[in-house]
Amino acid sequence: MNFFFSQRHERIMNLKERREGKAADIPKKHIKHAVFGTCKGCGAVAPKAELERTLYVCPKCGYHHKIGAYLRLSTLLDSGSFLELNETLTTPNVLNFPGYEEKLRAARRETGLMEAVVTARGRIHGYEAVLAVLDGRFLMGSMGAAVGEKVTRAVEYAGREELPLIIFSASGGARMQEGIISLMQMAKTSAALAKFSQAGGLYISVLTNPTTGGVTASFASLGDIILAEPGALIGFAGPRVIRQTIRQELPEGFQRSEYVEAHGFLDQIISRDRMKDVLAQLLRLHGREVRTNG
Repeated sequence: MNFFFSQRHERIMNLKERREGKAADIPKKHIKHAVFGTCKGCGAVAPKAELERTLYVCPKCGYHHKIGAYLRLSTLLDSGSFLELNETLTTPNVLNFPGYEEKLRAARRETGLMEAVVTARGRIHGYEAVLAVLDGRFLMGSMGAAVGEKVTRAVEYAGREELPLIIFSASGGARMQEGIISLMQMAKTSAALAKFSQAGGLYISVLTNPTTGGVTASFASLGDIILAEPGALIGFAGPRVIRQTIRQELPEGFQRSEYVEAHGFLDQIISRDRMKDVLAQLLRLHGREVRTNG
């Protein structure tokens, strides 16, 4: 049985034009900006213009606010290079989980996304790559069948096109409304990445706040290079669950990217304003030549 089907959505622009490259920029209606933001790190309030200028990083304390998938892509990709892949891929409520359809409709209405991940092809300072970006606003970025399928297709597309792969993770883990089907995505995405790696593909994994559960236990941890944003929560079970299980207090900063880096799980922590430059440098160092679409 094929669980996947496609459907159009009023928030998605003309797909035919985008596939033909005539409207390759990210649709502005998908990129929502706050008017004011209150920092969860220090409580400072910043106006819209300042938040946009700092890429939603607190100018006072450096706290990295969560941002949506399209906004993140707009900070990374060169103008005119964005080409979305598998835009409308979704899954039905195959387990007839009560209320699941309503949650999906609400998430689509509030975010403008069809699912919790956006996959695309684009250029970073001229270097072509395939990207998958999870969006925590859509059911906490949880991984169901559609997310697993879109990530897998992105991996396979990168392999066919001989392009490097970059995945930005932001997830609460597996999607409980899809049960075992959701858990199966861990194996599927990992198997696709194993094949990609065996063929010599470069995979850069970037962990953002939060990266937890089944996503951490699968594709997020399999990068040839693993980066993270400052202060990101990274782990399988959350600190509260661990504290209640072992009945001990946890070290300060436990499971934050700085703690995780100090214990050898990350290669480097990169601030948001440096991310595009660092990714381009990595692509260049790994022999990914500059290409143009002519």
